[in-house]
Amino acid sequence: MNKTIFDRISTIVEKFGNGKNTVFASLIGVSEANVRNYKNGVMPKADFLEKIARSFDININWLLTGEGNMLSSESEKEEKLPSVNQTYEGTPYFNVDFIGGFDIIVNDQTRNPDFYINYPPYNQEGVVWCNLTGHSMEPEISNGDIIALREVTTPIQYLPAGEIYGIVTEEYRTVKRIRLSQKEGFVRLIPSNKSEEFCEQEIPISMIIRVYAVLGSIRKFF
Repeated sequence: MNKTIFDRISTIVEKFGNGKNTVFASLIGVSEANVRNYKNGVMPKADFLEKIARSFDININWLLTGEGNMLSSESEKEEKLPSVNQTYEGTPYFNVDFIGGFDIIVNDQTRNPDFYINYPPYNQEGVVWCNLTGHSMEPEISNGDIIALREVTTPIQYLPAGEIYGIVTEEYRTVKRIRLSQKEGFVRLIPSNKSEEFCEQEIPISMIIRVYAVLGSIRKFF
């Protein structure tokens, strides 16, 4: 019982979603397919685990390893909050916006991070934190949130559809969900915000210079 992370996710779905993948998915704002896959042996992404922990007061250590209690105490929750430091613990944070200036810091090997954010499970090789401006991904990611990014080299047409990515072209940077267009050679950028001012957009894949996986986000806490 609960020997694997997939078993533990199944237990949480049973407890908080009445055993129904669709109900649980709607509670944390992910697709039902993701919940089903993560229960059945697909390794869950960090932002999915973070959403579970934050939404249901789940002990992240229990979720990852099976050790300890499933539910966090208030003291345990405090220990799991993000912390900042100058001692290289965690992953680097740069006080720039992804919308503007982000390429400058990732291409400048002499630029030192402002500090490091220690917040498992985002302490991964190649991950950096920066700010997000704009409202197109609300309520999932809000204006002023800090996002964890990692560059991906897989061609965009082969990336999992429906996930959130940072897209860089020569003219702009944007954070959107993506899926392939019915037009050959194009990709569709999809905002989360359903307001009329934000709409889906199709751009040629050839325009895209870099792609970053958005692993997760946190509210600015400093």
